[in-house]
Amino acid sequence: MPTGIVFVAAGCIAGYAVAELLATLQNLFTFTFVVSSMFGMGLALTVAQILEPLRSLRLVALTLVANFVIVPATAVVLSRVIPLDEQLQIGLILFGCAAGAPFLPKLAQIAKANVAFAVGVMALEIVATVAYLPIVLPLLLPGVTVDAPKMAVTLFGEMLVPLAIGLAVRQRFAAPAADLARPTAQVSTFSLVLLMVLMLGLNISSVLGLIGSGGIIAMLGLIAVALVAGYVLGGPGPATRTVLALGTGQRNLAGAFLVATASFSQQPNVLVFLAAAGLVGMVILFPLSAELGKRARPAIASVAAEPIANPVVETAG
Repeated sequence: MPTGIVFVAAGCIAGYAVAELLATLQNLFTFTFVVSSMFGMGLALTVAQILEPLRSLRLVALTLVANFVIVPATAVVLSRVIPLDEQLQIGLILFGCAAGAPFLPKLAQIAKANVAFAVGVMALEIVATVAYLPIVLPLLLPGVTVDAPKMAVTLFGEMLVPLAIGLAVRQRFAAPAADLARPTAQVSTFSLVLLMVLMLGLNISSVLGLIGSGGIIAMLGLIAVALVAGYVLGGPGPATRTVLALGTGQRNLAGAFLVATASFSQQPNVLVFLAAAGLVGMVILFPLSAELGKRARPAIASVAAEPIANPVVETAG
């Protein structure tokens, strides 16, 4: 066998192995960030603090309207108005319909907004997403399959269960919970930094590949509408407005990817769009949160989360 062919084959194998390793690391860092972040929130907050902002039925209703009416409707309109490939249209609609991102509490901390409300909104959106997608997506995308039990296990297991464990530890062992909050926050912050660097490296080609397709314009338009809708509907207080803006702008990629891999595995550009949209969303929302944090006073409800918030501020600085 010619030496050149051997080198090419070895290079292809090595490239594939590196790609698999990076994808595995991305999954590992995502899991570490989500679990440590949710567990840390539970250590720093109480159930009463999380539920208190959700006692406003008006605010709960507006949260649901922003995330499950306005944003999905905008995604559908943009998919019709902007000339997109069919697979990009599917990706845009999936991205718009799935709410409840695990990054919201961290974004709220950086923005010095109401962290307790952010956790409550995230939990509300996750539960609503599990019920919403199996009903709405088949109407918007005929033939789509939504495995609601699998989605519930994934989202609840990685996000709500660690939160519940943290709350239980704080309730039973307040002093050890306070001591554990800071190292947990450091793990969360470190894994988030690694995740963002890795996502940039893995998905920048996906973003560049969408240039000229209309996909970038569509996802930017959707994120912009989501931010505005969340802010306008977020109630009279600036802290809740900020939380709902960030929570509506950050979509639930885990839920969207579950549906995409189950129903559109033979249409790779659907996954490409979702990966690119996740990266673009992070690139927009984390700097936006940092800027909002510079301008806003910490919300009263986020004082309880100060042991977690401090490492984020220090890292950003």
